[in-house]
Order: sequence, then structure tokens, then C-alpha cells
Amino acid sequence: MGLLSSVVENCVAIFPCLMTDQRLKKATQEGDIDALYELIHEDPCILDRIDQIPFIDTPMHIAASAGHTHFSMEIMKLKPTFSRKQNQYGFSPMHLALQNNKIRTVINLLSTDRNLVRVKGREAKTPLHYVAEIGNVDLLAEFLAACPESIQDLTIRKETALHVAAKNDKLGAIEVLLGWLQHVDMDLILQWTDDEDNTALHIATSRNQFQASSYSLSFIVLEGNNLVCDSGTDYVNGGLS
Repeated sequence: MGLLSSVVENCVAIFPCLMTDQRLKKATQEGDIDALYELIHEDPCILDRIDQIPFIDTPMHIAASAGHTHFSMEIMKLKPTFSRKQNQYGFSPMHLALQNNKIRTVINLLSTDRNLVRVKGREAKTPLHYVAEIGNVDLLAEFLAACPESIQDLTIRKETALHVAAKNDKLGAIEVLLGWLQHVDMDLILQWTDDEDNTALHIATSRNQFQASSYSLSFIVLEGNNLVCDSGTDYVNGGLS
């Protein structure tokens, strides 16, 4: 009888938590900030309990994936640690927003904390590495302008964003990165090697990316503080405007 009582008591204690978690999940999926605060009023520790789990899809992860920008920013204000926490697959909220093409959410999170560009996820890839990998030159320029030092971040394979762009044949991204390195006088990064002792330009040469591998920067023009390619696209101050 004592064991049965103990089980019943545990179930009674757990059930309200399960109900609260389901309501939080619903509020997050809908981006409902009012519902979020109703739950916090009922249970002030609700977000703290989530934060105690090392790897989890937090409400910020879910909201960022869905493009609920205001909800994501509100959660980030309440629990800043969520913005850098990895889920079970090694991704931060910024990584997930990028993967789901929620650009408005990405830009707003960036404006709140520029260092989110440097958060290392799975295989130590940062959001900068990710946009270099997919070749999104507008976001690449936005990230570099917001956080110039992010160009120094390396993956577990010692890859810079330039290595990643070269390995994925993203010539537009290579052009932007080369131009940026010249613009900020950080050409020494071109000498950095990955874990196979290859520089990014060695990789570009091996993949017949001749324009990049020869470091032909004739297409880069500096106009004031802006970085402009001969196509007329301003890759520093006008990429997403």
C-alpha cells in the first residue's frame, strides 16, 4: 500500500508539470507572448527547469525555427543562455533560424547580440560558416559587418569560413570573403591551413576556382567604407536593404 501511495503521489506531482509543458509548447509554436507570461506567472521556474537540461530544443529554438521573431527575442531577454544552448542535434536557435530560412528572425537576433554569429554548434560550425557553406552572400556580408572578428572562427577541422566556401564551390561567398579580408587588412588568414594542411586558396585551385585561387581582386572596389563588387552590389552596407 505504501508503494502504491508513493506512485500516486509522484503521478499527481508530475501531471501539472506535463500540462504546463504542453501549454508552453503550444504558446511557443504559436509565438504567443501573452500565453508565455501566463505560464511564467503560474510557474516562475518553468524556464529554469528547461535550462538545467544540457541539450534540448528550448522555446527559443522552436520559436526561431518557426520564424516567431518577437517571441524569440522575448525569450532571449528572459533567458539569455537559451541563445547559445545547443539542442540534441548540436544547433543553436540562430543555426535553426538559418536552416529554416527565417531571415527576419536571424537579422533581429543579430541586432540584439552580434556575437551570436560566433556561437559554435555541431562540428564547431558557426552561423558564419553556415552562410558561407550555402553561399548566401547578403547574410555573409551582414554577419561580417556586424562581427568582423567572426572571420577568425574555426570548425573542428580547422576550417575558416573561406575554407568552407571553397569546399562547397560557393564562388560568390569566396569573392565576398576575399574582399572582406583585403578591406580589413586581415590577409594573413589566407595562410591559415585546415587539418589537412590546405589553405583555402589551395582548395580553390584544386577545384578549378581559378578566379578565387589566383586572388584576383580586380572585381573589388572600395567606395568610402563600402565594399562593392563590379556587379554594383554593396556587400557591406547594402546587401539586405
